[in-house]
Amino acid sequence: MTDQKQQLTIWGRANSVNVQKVLWCLAELDVPYRRIDAGMQFGQNDQPEYLAMNPNGRVPTLVDGDYVLWESNSVMRYLCMAYGHSSPIYPQAPKARAAVDRWLDWTLSTLQPVDRPVFWALVRTPPEKRDMVHIQKDVDAEGVVWRVIEAQVADRRFIEGDQFTLADIAIGAFARRWLGVEGVVKPKLANLERWFGDIAQRPAFIRYVAPPMS
Repeated sequence: MTDQKQQLTIWGRANSVNVQKVLWCLAELDVPYRRIDAGMQFGQNDQPEYLAMNPNGRVPTLVDGDYVLWESNSVMRYLCMAYGHSSPIYPQAPKARAAVDRWLDWTLSTLQPVDRPVFWALVRTPPEKRDMVHIQKDVDAEGVVWRVIEAQVADRRFIEGDQFTLADIAIGAFARRWLGVEGVVKPKLANLERWFGDIAQRPAFIRYVAPPMS
């Protein structure tokens, strides 16, 4: 197992929310790895060698020996199944696991589509090129989605109860972006902020997700 772990490589830039999820997961599982910068200013993800691993040209990509896997939520699931058998962050019981899986799917189907335009407009677009009227409309749309989490954590510590899971990682990485953007009007979501304040104290979050957004 040790030799196999040493072969783990993550391709992807550290400021990618999807890479951050995987790095957070690896830290929670205490699995060693090496990371190679790829994407945006680092390039590489448009080269034939990278596209042979990941035809989407996106990050992250996991290389574990001769096994290659892309899609961040699938990578997190794999890491838990391959290296985290004793970890409760991906429950063994079918109903508990399915409950976590639905939130991983939800981040892709519902949360990420409304997060992306807000994040890019407020973090990766120069101030002089921002259409604040249009951005506020996008913020309002994202706020509606975050009310789902506001209700979900109203009576529980974490997304799926008292145990921290992959659901908290997947949603927490996006929550850092939502709560971190400024210059717009966002709804006050006290339960969301309480939950986020809790997970934001975890060492892996502080190291991989909390740094300034870029």
